[in-house]
Amino acid sequence: MAEVINMPRLSDTMEEGTVATWLKKVGDKIEEGDILAEIETDKATMEFESFNEGTLLHIGIQEGESAKVDSLLAIIGEEGEDISALLSGGAETVTAEETPDASEEESSEESSSASSQELPEDVTVVTMPRLSDTMEEGTVATWLKKVGDAVEEGDILAEIETDKATMEFESFQSGTLLHIGLNEGESAKVDALLAIIGPEGTDVSDVAKNFKAGSASSASAKDESPAPAPTKVAAAPEVKEETPVVANLSVSTPTANGRVFASPLAKKMAQDKGIDLTQVQGSGENGRIVKRDIENFKPAAASSSAPVAKFVPSGQEDFDEVPNSNMRKAIAKNLAKSKFTAPHYYLNVEFDMENAIAFRAQYNSLPDTKISYNDMIVKACALALRQHPQVNSQWFDDRMQLNNHVHIGVAVAVPDGLVVPVVRFANEQSLTQIGAAVKDYAIRAKNKKLTLDEMEGSTFTISNLGMFGIESFTSIINQPNSAILSVGAIIEKPVVKNGQVVPGHTMKLTMACDHRTVDGATGAEFLQTLKGYIENPVTMLV
Repeated sequence: MAEVINMPRLSDTMEEGTVATWLKKVGDKIEEGDILAEIETDKATMEFESFNEGTLLHIGIQEGESAKVDSLLAIIGEEGEDISALLSGGAETVTAEETPDASEEESSEESSSASSQELPEDVTVVTMPRLSDTMEEGTVATWLKKVGDAVEEGDILAEIETDKATMEFESFQSGTLLHIGLNEGESAKVDALLAIIGPEGTDVSDVAKNFKAGSASSASAKDESPAPAPTKVAAAPEVKEETPVVANLSVSTPTANGRVFASPLAKKMAQDKGIDLTQVQGSGENGRIVKRDIENFKPAAASSSAPVAKFVPSGQEDFDEVPNSNMRKAIAKNLAKSKFTAPHYYLNVEFDMENAIAFRAQYNSLPDTKISYNDMIVKACALALRQHPQVNSQWFDDRMQLNNHVHIGVAVAVPDGLVVPVVRFANEQSLTQIGAAVKDYAIRAKNKKLTLDEMEGSTFTISNLGMFGIESFTSIINQPNSAILSVGAIIEKPVVKNGQVVPGHTMKLTMACDHRTVDGATGAEFLQTLKGYIENPVTMLV
């Protein structure tokens, strides 16, 4: 009987996986223990083996595609077996989508009824525009027209306060302002009724009473619906922040003589034609420059002493979009959770590195021996953590776990982001053993060959950017740890020793602590112990 293989959960934080490589193809024989595929999780790329025997009958997720945990990954069964029933398991869902429930039918009928009623010809419903990509509602700051006023295309109807600025909102229709849906100071969601424009004397009370945001567009989208009366719903298109010209707002340009009022379309046309707006006589409301003014502008009419053209930037905005990898998504989720749940505070220290430099040079003079400053810091932290278990702790809502074992996570940069392999029982390992382990982890991390077990269980984390020349920085705690140590570069600079200014080498470290588990004095005592090991490294060998 055919077996359905779903996307496995290969880590405790994994929510979706990406098939990096299929090692079997449809029709291949599968033995128990065979590797079916390599799957990229939020932490690593891992081999996924089969627990079934048979023939690979179906592949549900292609190479490079991602899917949620428990999604159909593959089907294994007997050669030639009919698996159509397993593949059509989503039919019920399709049927449910095709058959709307009573509430959906009722909503559809109301929408259709509202939009298909007989409405006066040439009436336009103006809705609250979306004036920024993050705008969800707007507030009418000022109405520049009142009910009964004649409105020309390009006239400013109102000033609308968004989540970012107060902007002028102009009309794209001509007619009479028949109804105002929001008074000054009132707010409403995007697409709510803002105003109604139409022929003078038209009764639009029923239109205002029955208007529902989006009803006209949703009803007209159905091909089988009868054509509604020629009523238009005017709303601004969604606007990206980077768009330099917004179709329904006008931002006045300051000049030496004050402000120049012009519609966005007029500004764009003037820019394209190299026309100085200060030389254009506006025929719109309050002297506002509109489209027809640019079309009718004659350069000869401008003052000979005034400049006609102005500089137009030739640059073009451009960008590339890169889909977020599973690792990047996990980093974003986990670090945001840590930053906003753990109350971080930071302790800064600066260590004298003269003895450490001499110690490393002497240690590396031994045959087949090579250690880094980072290896020395890992060892020193491990020894210090044994003396300060509260820094080596974990927070729970009802208790605090003080770890007696020391597993140190070492942050390693990889192309997709960051991984943290763990040096287990670091306090019991020699400097040479720590150096070999960290080097091995770094190589396999870049090749995505670390196992899940090698990246879990840390009790403390070290992040070192000193090799990149960074003098000092702060890090976000790698939960469930209570602290993370940020290690900067060794800097040569003047220092004071025995009252004399002499050349020296120092290194700055910053420890981020979770205040729920590590108080300031506790963190300071740990750093004092660490200072003793770093500044007198021979004590790490005792």
